[in-house]
Amino acid sequence: MARAKHIPRVFVTQALAEGATIELPDDKRHHLATVLRLSAGDALVLFNGDGAEYAATLTTADRKRAEARIDQRTTPARESPLEITLLQAVARGDRMDFALSKAVELGVSAIQPVFTARGQVKLDGARLTKKQGHWQRIVESAAEQSGRLICPPLLDAVDLSDCLQAPADAERRLMLAPEAATGLRAQTPATRIALLIGPESGLSNDEIDRATAAGWQTLALGPRILRTETAGMAALAALQTAWGDLAG
Repeated sequence: MARAKHIPRVFVTQALAEGATIELPDDKRHHLATVLRLSAGDALVLFNGDGAEYAATLTTADRKRAEARIDQRTTPARESPLEITLLQAVARGDRMDFALSKAVELGVSAIQPVFTARGQVKLDGARLTKKQGHWQRIVESAAEQSGRLICPPLLDAVDLSDCLQAPADAERRLMLAPEAATGLRAQTPATRIALLIGPESGLSNDEIDRATAAGWQTLALGPRILRTETAGMAALAALQTAWGDLAG
C-alpha cells in the first residue's frame, strides 16, 4: 500500500480567507520549491495564528515566486486550554534550540528568553539580533511540525530582573528549584501560568529571592536534577497532563 503523501504546514503572517490567493514569503518559497521540490498543484496547509488552519493548493512554485490558493478553513481542537508563558534561561547552542522546539510542541503560549546571573551565554547587539532570528525560525518550524494553530510569540531576550512581573495576567508564577519543598500535586489548578526555567548552573540565590518577592513560587519535579533543556520539557508535560490537554 502506498504511503499518503506528506502535506507540509506553513506558518505565514498574512491574512487568510477561503478563495483568496496569497504570495508566500521568500523563505517559505525556498523551502517548498527548492528543498521539498513541490510544484504547482501540490497541496499544503497554511496557518497564521487566528485559531484555524487552511487547506491550500500551490498555484505557482519556482525559483522566483510561490503562490497558494486557499481552499478550505477548518478549526481543529489542537490548542490547550492552559496558557503558559515560558521564561527560559538562554542556554548554549543546541540546548536552547531543543528547549524552544519542545516548548512549542508541548503547547506553550509564549516564550520569553532571559539572561541570568549564572548563564554561560552572553549576547548583545548584532550577535543577539542574529540569534533571535535563529530562535524565531526554530519556533516557527516546531509550530509547523507539531500541528499548532498558533506560532507562540517569541519575545526579545532580556535580563530576568526586567520581566519578573510578566505576564501581568498570570494566575500562578512557578520556578523550578531542586530544593523546593513542594511539587505540582500541592498546587491548585490554574489556567494562566508563568513558568521560569533557570540556566545550566541554576538560578542564583539573589534571583530566587527577587523572584519570590515578586510572587514566584518554587516548584520541585522530583529528586533528580534536570538539565535546563530537559527541565522545561518535563515541567510543561507535567502541567499539561495535570491541567491541560495531555490527560486524554
